[in-house]
Amino acid sequence: MEAVRDELRHHADEATRDGARRFFREEITRYGVKTPVAREIARRYFRVIRNRGKREVFALCEELFRSGYMEEAFIAADWADRVHSEYETGDFDVFEAWIGKYVDSWAKCDTLCNHAVGSFIEQFPEHLPGLKRWTGSRNRWLRRAAAVTLVLPARRGLFIEDVLDIAGRLLQDPDDLVQKGYGWLLKEAGKAHPDEVFRFVMEHRKDMPRTALRYAIEKMPAEWKRQAMKR
Repeated sequence: MEAVRDELRHHADEATRDGARRFFREEITRYGVKTPVAREIARRYFRVIRNRGKREVFALCEELFRSGYMEEAFIAADWADRVHSEYETGDFDVFEAWIGKYVDSWAKCDTLCNHAVGSFIEQFPEHLPGLKRWTGSRNRWLRRAAAVTLVLPARRGLFIEDVLDIAGRLLQDPDDLVQKGYGWLLKEAGKAHPDEVFRFVMEHRKDMPRTALRYAIEKMPAEWKRQAMKR
């Protein structure tokens, strides 16, 4: 693990570190490594651990998450996704714990949930009720995770009923980062199911916060946008 951290320190750049701050309201801890470089480090060092099995890989991921550094969380999320063929149903509890304990920004949330957690749900859709349970959490990142976990499956046309259910549960969430999360989910679901998503938006547009609404309709035809924005 120290070899990974030494390499991150070697590639750290003060301008990159300082420039990232404008994307976050929260205090973030990062080395200042550009994302493509961090991805390459993740890919290269995974070769060293790939044969150790999921349990050991997950233990290393937890160690990386525990540091609090953004780039280490990105590497952990990458490694967790690379062992998706070994996922077991009990891993849902692991992912839930990681989000609850270590996720403290939208970037960590999305990087972990878009890929590793999303892949898990595709393999074990019986955990969709657990995902929906997150919508009622006091933790903003679990609520956002409930939405962004389904972004990539929804883009491929999967889980449309569950997508609309989650969006409905989060409809009036007061947190704008949660609003952006479910708005993004609706936008992606609309690529495969435009009519269903448009109907949902039209039904709920008067109750949907503007932030979520604008995200949801971003890719819709101009006439649909015009109708959706009517109050």
